[in-house]
Amino acid sequence: MAEAFPRRRFLKAAGAASLASFFPGRLRAEESAELLTVDPWIRRQADEAPLAMRFRGTTAQECRAWQAEFAAKLRALLGPHAPPDRWKTVVQEAKDLEDHRREQLLLLAEGHPPLPVYLLLPRPQPNKRCAGILAIHGHGEFGYHTVAGRDDLPGVAKAIQGANYDYGRQLVRRGYVVAVPCLNPFGPRLGRTATGDKTDRCADTFIRLQMLGKLLIAENLRDCLWALELLARHQEVDAGRLGCVGLSYGGRMTMLTTALEPRIGVAVVSGALNVMQERISKPYSCGAQIIPGLLNYGDTPEIGSLIAPRPCLWEVGLHDGLISPQWADEALTRMRRAYQALGAEDRLLVDRFEGRHQWHGEVAYPLLAKILG
Repeated sequence: MAEAFPRRRFLKAAGAASLASFFPGRLRAEESAELLTVDPWIRRQADEAPLAMRFRGTTAQECRAWQAEFAAKLRALLGPHAPPDRWKTVVQEAKDLEDHRREQLLLLAEGHPPLPVYLLLPRPQPNKRCAGILAIHGHGEFGYHTVAGRDDLPGVAKAIQGANYDYGRQLVRRGYVVAVPCLNPFGPRLGRTATGDKTDRCADTFIRLQMLGKLLIAENLRDCLWALELLARHQEVDAGRLGCVGLSYGGRMTMLTTALEPRIGVAVVSGALNVMQERISKPYSCGAQIIPGLLNYGDTPEIGSLIAPRPCLWEVGLHDGLISPQWADEALTRMRRAYQALGAEDRLLVDRFEGRHQWHGEVAYPLLAKILG
C-alpha cells in the first residue's frame, strides 16, 4: 500500500505526457494566449512581407537582368492582359471644337468587353505627325469624361476644377494626339446605380471577376494597352514618340502600363507615390489596384523601377493625404537604385508642389515637350 500513491501519480503523469504527444504545443492551464484579430494580423503580415525580388545590385548588367526577371514574374501574377490585334471602331460622336477635334469611340473585339475611348486631335499640321499620349483617369463617377474635358456634361466641370482633371484636353491643346480610355468600374462602364447604393464598386468588381478567373487590374491594363495601340496605329501619330500620364488610379495605371510597354518613352505619375505594403496595413478595399501575391516579390517601387532608364516624373502634392512622406521617400530610394545602376539617375524626377490630390503639370509639360518634341 505504501507504493500505491506514487504509482498512481506516475501513471497520471505518463498519461498526460502521452496526451501531450497527440497535441503538441498545447498551452497548460496556467498559461494564456491573446487572440490576434484580423487587422493587426494583416498588419504584421504586411510588415514582414518577403519582397524577395527587390533589386539590390549596382551595375547596369545586374539591373537589366533583374528587370527581365521581375517583369516576367509581374506578368505571371497579372495573368492574360494582351490587347486584341484587330478590332472595329465605332464613332459614337465626333465634334470639331475651337482648338481641337474630339472623337468619342467604342472599340469592339471578339472576346473582350467594348472599350470606350476619347480620341483628342489637334488642328492638323500638313506633312507632320504628332506625338501621342495615353491619358488615364482615376477614381470617380465620371470616368474618362473629366480627363477629356467634358465640362458640358452635368457635374463634370466641378470635378475638373477640384483636381485640375482635364489634362487630356490640356495636352491636345499643346499639340499632342491624346487617347483617353474609360476603365472599369467607372463612368459609363459602371452604368446607372440605384439611389443610395453604398457598394464599393472596386471591391465588388474585383471579387466577382476573381470568381471568373479574371483580375480587375489586368483587365484595365489590357484596355490601356489597347488605347495605346489605337494611338500608335493612327495616321496622325508618330509611333516613335509616345507618352503616358495619369492622376491617382490613373497614376497607378500609368506606372504599370509604362513598366510593361517599352514603346512608351516618358511617363508622368501623379498622386500615386505610395506602396501597397503601407496601404494594406490598414483596412483597404480598392480591388482595382490589387495584384495577388505581389508582396512576396516586390511592391510598386519595383514596378516603377521597370521604367528605368526612361524618364518618369512623379507629381506629389504636399498636402495629399493619400501619400505618406516616409513611404514616398522609401519608394524613391528603391527606384533610384535602378536608375543609378543604369546611369540615368537624372531621369527619375519628382515635382513636389503646393496642392492636394490633383494634377499639377508645371514640370510635366516642359518634360513631355523635351522628350516627345
